[in-house]
Amino acid sequence: MSIETTMREILAAESRAVENIPYTADFDRAVNLIVEHVHHSGGKLVTSGMGKAGQIAMNIATTFSSTGIPAVNLHPSEAQHGDLGVLQPNDVMLLISNSGKTTEIIDLVGLARRMQPDIPIITITGHADSPLAELADATLFTGGAPEVCPLGLTPTTSTTLMTVIGDILVVNVMKLTGFTRHDYALRHHGGYLGHAARSPRTEDPS
Repeated sequence: MSIETTMREILAAESRAVENIPYTADFDRAVNLIVEHVHHSGGKLVTSGMGKAGQIAMNIATTFSSTGIPAVNLHPSEAQHGDLGVLQPNDVMLLISNSGKTTEIIDLVGLARRMQPDIPIITITGHADSPLAELADATLFTGGAPEVCPLGLTPTTSTTLMTVIGDILVVNVMKLTGFTRHDYALRHHGGYLGHAARSPRTEDPS
């Protein structure tokens, strides 16, 4: 099988998986929790995940920070060695685990709620009936599409879905908070994005 054929199969499989992410009212709930606790009440978003999911969690945190929602990434293992102290009133946690059974993440929920009993928990998972989902205030189900990895093991499709769900949250929060081009420019002082944000928008003459 050629690389092009494999490439087309992967693109088709991951595209179908993205299109089949199921909508539930928990998406609305998650967006509203972030807006109310962070934007209106001065908290922050705390993301966390282990392994590849942890890398997605970090990316989501940086994207939120750049679009008006203060966010930090908390490594679940380091949380047990003092970093849990980052939690404050009005914070919201976004926890990512494809299996919904990741020990470090399950433990993190207990530790966080012992310190901040009312902290809302949002989770992104491939298993809507998992232990993590049962602990969450809002569960964002990826749809559980199989990995495109030939072994069916390496996080591939699942991490794509996690990233897309992160984008869904970011964009909807931006819309509800009225985040503007000027606001974006204040957070981007360098590079192409900083220049583009400060430049007047020009309409396509066509």
